[in-house]
Amino acid sequence: MRSTAHHADVVIIGAGIAGLSAAHLLVRAGLGVRVLEAEPRVGGRLTTDEMDGFRLDRFGPLLCTSWPELTGTPGLGTPELREFAPGVLVHSEGRRQLTGDIRSARGALKAVRTRSSAPRALRTARGPRAAQSAYGHEQGAPARGGGRGAVVTGAIDRARLGAALHRLAVTPAARLLARPERSAADALPGVGLPARTVDGVLRPLLTALLNDPALTSSSRCADLALRDYARGGLCVPAGGSSALPELLAAALPPGTVRTGVHVTAADITSVRTKEHGELGCRSLLLATGAGAAAELLPGLRVPSFHPVTVLHHTAPAPPPAGRSLVLDGDRSGPVAYTAVMSEVDPSRAPEGRTLITSTVLGAPPPDLDRSVRAHLAALYGVATDGWELLAAHHDPEAVPAMAAPHDPRRPVRVLAGLYVCGDHRDTSSVRGALHSGRRAAEAILTDLAVPGTHEGSPRLPEAA
Repeated sequence: MRSTAHHADVVIIGAGIAGLSAAHLLVRAGLGVRVLEAEPRVGGRLTTDEMDGFRLDRFGPLLCTSWPELTGTPGLGTPELREFAPGVLVHSEGRRQLTGDIRSARGALKAVRTRSSAPRALRTARGPRAAQSAYGHEQGAPARGGGRGAVVTGAIDRARLGAALHRLAVTPAARLLARPERSAADALPGVGLPARTVDGVLRPLLTALLNDPALTSSSRCADLALRDYARGGLCVPAGGSSALPELLAAALPPGTVRTGVHVTAADITSVRTKEHGELGCRSLLLATGAGAAAELLPGLRVPSFHPVTVLHHTAPAPPPAGRSLVLDGDRSGPVAYTAVMSEVDPSRAPEGRTLITSTVLGAPPPDLDRSVRAHLAALYGVATDGWELLAAHHDPEAVPAMAAPHDPRRPVRVLAGLYVCGDHRDTSSVRGALHSGRRAAEAILTDLAVPGTHEGSPRLPEAA
């Protein structure tokens, strides 16, 4: 079933990570596959722009090292990941407060003992270099410019939070998905933790994990996100988010992926393109965003979206945060989370240069750069007047909303020969996109009766 110049067993529209991961499974099963991408390069929302030696993500979602899809997806191999420091750095009431590793009660108590045993001279020293010595690379240095920093107070509170996250880590996903469902915001007061812990740590952390400022997402999806966080640290791909789709595309047979191809119409047996006319096929997989998929497949339900704006600044010197993810616990400005990305992943900035990447959720303010730099001055405790804006990218459809009730395993089969995948069919994450690509490939192999492990597996229900 090898493809020719004008025919393929399966045509995939969209060269994001969902479509590319599906292509790998189909190629390995012996099918001829063509992946068509309208943009001049692969990646979809996981695009990284190069500018004067900087590598700037247009979206740049947070990943978790615990995701099995990052190491078990054919074509990815073992991608190089850069981890954030354990815990998070929360700005609340004018203080930068380091949680330490809160993923278990033991880790939370260890962070307290580390802080308590540090010499007073180190605990009160100023500047990023002193912070690294005091916190062992979990930087929570006192801020320059008059601010004050401290490790989050209340060892018992942190131990309780660690114990709650540990319970999530060992709970089967099926059990979490069977829990009563409501919005994450409504579920937070009932987690059994003090309000100061919920509002000061859990709420801003979930906001960053879900890219949902109002936490309207399903409480089940919130539990799954926290479970992933509790099982492994936060990370980003080395060199930018585009590293993942580039790895997948490079591992496919030459000629499989065609960029700069605009699809004008499609059905089960053929795809019409602006550049190459008509391509015949036996099955069609739509692996675009939800909006683009609905244009080609009228009637497909399109979810609402969480808009995301990502800004990249360079500064004369790195602010005192080290590799920590910095969260706004007060919701006092437009920035939901930020990081000195050149500390987390040095390959994203030229040697000796600093890259600060910040994420604004929801509608961006009209005076975007000025209001963001003012907020960053408070979050990092440094003057930002001399910071230079390298790039800002706004995507109104960055993250499909997962309001309750949300099915994290929405059907990928529309009918025999027509399929759809992407994070809008799963959870709104890189993991969800990869998993939906696998589900779509398995459905195609089943319907085409390709010999192997997929033959005879149950048929999937209709998509809606």
